Amino acid sequence: MSANRVSVSRRAAALGALALAGSLLAAVPAHADGGSGSPSGAPTAATTPKNDGAKNICKRLPTTEERITKALNRLNGDATVVGSVARLQQRVTEAKAAGHAEIETYLNNRLTVRKALVPTLKARQGDLKAVATWCAAHNEGAGK
Repeated sequence: MSANRVSVSRRAAALGALALAGSLLAAVPAHADGGSGSPSGAPTAATTPKNDGAKNICKRLPTTEERITKALNRLNGDATVVGSVARLQQRVTEAKAAGHAEIETYLNNRLTVRKALVPTLKARQGDLKAVATWCAAHNEGAGK
């Protein structure tokens, strides 16, 4: 029986040593920069990206502009357009008139999100105009 107890204590010691080694190995990459003085998480010269993806952004620009325009047209459509703010507003009004409080709350929350999407998409549309100007000036995406 004492042999069994020794074996259990050896296993516990081995597991403890293994856990310690694992924690030390996990900590090594965090300190691998050699104390360069840069704040933790800040990119160093070795980790900065070599390509910001400008060529691909310029290449996809017409498709992105089309998608944003299509989404804005849908959101700004009248009550007959599926996905429009007006149609969802009409559904909220109908749920309220029918006395469906839970449905009204659910649809009203969706309406709030959908209304907030319109200014976001308009801002992106404006950003894409600036990107299009940059792409034209830098001849990016010429190999479409």
